[in-house]
Amino acid sequence: MGIRDEIAELVDRAAKAAQADGAIPPVSLDRAVLERPARPEHGDYASSLPLRLSRSARQAPMALAEAIAGRMPAHPAVGAVSVAPPGFINIRLSDAWLAEQVRTVNARGMDFATSDLGRGRKVQVEFVSANPTGPLHIGNGRWASIGDSLARVLAAAGYRVEKEYLVNDQLTQVDTFARTLLARYEQLFGREVELPPDGYPGEYVIDLARQAREQFGDKFLAAEEPPAELRAFGVERMVSMIRRDLEAMNVTYDVWFYESSLYGESGTYRKAMDLLRQKGGVVEREGAVWFASSALGEDKDNVLVRSTGLPTYFASDIAYHYDKFFNRGFDQVIDIWGADHQGHVSRVKTAVQALGVEEGRLEIIIGQLVGLKRGGETVRFSKRAGEIITLRDVVDEVGADACRFFFLQRSADAQMDFDIDLAKRQSNENPVYYVQYAHARSAGILAQAAERGLDFSDGDVGLLRHPAEMALLRKMMLLPELVESIAENHEPHHLPHYALELATAFHDFYEKCRVIDDAAPELTKARLLLITAAKTVLASALQLMGMSSPEKM
Repeated sequence: MGIRDEIAELVDRAAKAAQADGAIPPVSLDRAVLERPARPEHGDYASSLPLRLSRSARQAPMALAEAIAGRMPAHPAVGAVSVAPPGFINIRLSDAWLAEQVRTVNARGMDFATSDLGRGRKVQVEFVSANPTGPLHIGNGRWASIGDSLARVLAAAGYRVEKEYLVNDQLTQVDTFARTLLARYEQLFGREVELPPDGYPGEYVIDLARQAREQFGDKFLAAEEPPAELRAFGVERMVSMIRRDLEAMNVTYDVWFYESSLYGESGTYRKAMDLLRQKGGVVEREGAVWFASSALGEDKDNVLVRSTGLPTYFASDIAYHYDKFFNRGFDQVIDIWGADHQGHVSRVKTAVQALGVEEGRLEIIIGQLVGLKRGGETVRFSKRAGEIITLRDVVDEVGADACRFFFLQRSADAQMDFDIDLAKRQSNENPVYYVQYAHARSAGILAQAAERGLDFSDGDVGLLRHPAEMALLRKMMLLPELVESIAENHEPHHLPHYALELATAFHDFYEKCRVIDDAAPELTKARLLLITAAKTVLASALQLMGMSSPEKM
């Protein structure tokens, strides 16, 4: 249990004591919920319980606040309790308790921000899952940053997390890609062959065709349609490229799931459709098989199997989620999709519920577009014309850390611009540099202490009283709460904002408090212990964002 929960319990106990004393009438008492006040002078936590009790208790909120605040049990973490209009109870943490948390952080190390909130529940996060028909673009990089950081936070909060990439190898787009590859392959042998309509004109397909010629020679020249072997070759080479590009961003997956496996020996597709029929969710008309979604609140029914007998992408989606919940037993599934999939969200959720999966176990996060800016100007590109800006291009230019931080800065549902020039800047204007420099600066101070042979293990953290020290400690103590909050609301964009605030508090402390001071050896020891703890918390925040923690810059 974190300190916020402990203090919330104190407020609950105080409210019950006030009721037992007759200061609050015998009405139902809501559980206290603590919030962070917008203004630091109002304390570290605030409870609006008196405001919520006012109507049922028929008492003024301020009177209720006074009654509860006056009965708050003593606790070493609580330094002061006050009330404020129109009926808030404000709690300020004790400076002595905050200072003691330095030892807690140093004892727990990188486990400081972890918790058992998830209690081992099994969660899958599926993200990016771009079609294996071309290189990843910068939008894919955004989903990679969001998905991987969310998975890291969920793991820190005690969930069993699996990260998954769905390889859509059954799509009609893959058929078009294979026909493009065959045309490029034939062109390498001097044949005048046009690309298929809506084909993929990018240079990367020519490179793949060269690789195919090297491996297979002229084996496919007699083919009128792409042979299965060439199609599989192209898909696998694209998957390998995608995997390498994601690894360059420090993103790895536990599972690479192929859509084609749904139709193989597993029988997953058939089992999913059979279950949907048993639940009354399937109708047949016009020679096709439909999901009866209109009866479940959707605007219209949706085709599952075309009159040609081929399943739709929607049918594959249903089978894929059947596999997640029924074959692999995930307690919760989080899908992160691009904005072009917005229209599919409702029907997929409806279909999953029609299979018997409880509402809320599937969450679909829709991410908005990413723009690219250079020199203050928006960079234009055309995917269809083959003029694309690949994710790898951006990673190679600005680095994985900058990509991850910038992609994560905005909530998934907000559009964003990626400023190439800012991401490359080696100054405090660049938030990535600013945060990582705080870690490097802390490492430098500790290295200086080590060079001088300073032993500060017996330092007295009670000497930490400076306002800048307290401000830094308060920011450090927020990380465990932030981890649990993100694990519950699935909004990892709060991480870079927290990291910036933590770095700001650290740099302010560094400017105002001399750490190694020969004239104050005991205070030096205490501050070196604080530096050690701050370095750990900075590294933890960076690790949750999938970023490195440089020792020097």
